[in-house]
Amino acid sequence: MPDVSSRIATIPNLLTLVRLLLIPVFLSFIAVERYGSALLIVAVSSITDFLDGFVARRYGQVSRVGQLLDPAADRLFILSTLLGIAWAHIVPWWFLAVIVLRDVLLLVLGVVLANAGYGPLPVHHLGKMGTFCLLFGFPVLLLGAAVPDLAPFSNPIGWGVTIWGAFLYWWAGWAYLREAVRLAHGARVAGSASSVTLDR
Repeated sequence: MPDVSSRIATIPNLLTLVRLLLIPVFLSFIAVERYGSALLIVAVSSITDFLDGFVARRYGQVSRVGQLLDPAADRLFILSTLLGIAWAHIVPWWFLAVIVLRDVLLLVLGVVLANAGYGPLPVHHLGKMGTFCLLFGFPVLLLGAAVPDLAPFSNPIGWGVTIWGAFLYWWAGWAYLREAVRLAHGARVAGSASSVTLDR
């Protein structure tokens, strides 16, 4: 595992910041129905998502800030993209709710773990796979809206990958839930044991 630094000003963190700044640009293009431009923004954002992880590992620029900022940027990017394509009626609103509920679950788990004295859980590989599928599927669906002639081909592929991504997203959420319950239970047992020792 690469060393984790406390640096803030790194190239990966800069790329993550760029991805965050592109979110309102993407939503602006969606609002004016410039789907081709919105698709370009999604493509650029996806490239920065790949590059920040690659640069961090390849050049030893893994940082604590990046470990927190990168997954947060991924979630914001997914939610904003999903919000945009739901607003454009490319996907139904209930699909947005499916993804949002999973992130609400993680938020609640984070609060529970923080109260138990634990930091955030490490990113699960299922979550990474689900995120990858969603970040691939959304642009493919958006491609069908930007180029209607391609919709008969792109939409089945986009929906297939997106639904699989949502399944993996929730599977990872279940894994996080199990781990959080295990840690919280361990902390409660340890607390009870300490109380018994002090009573003696």
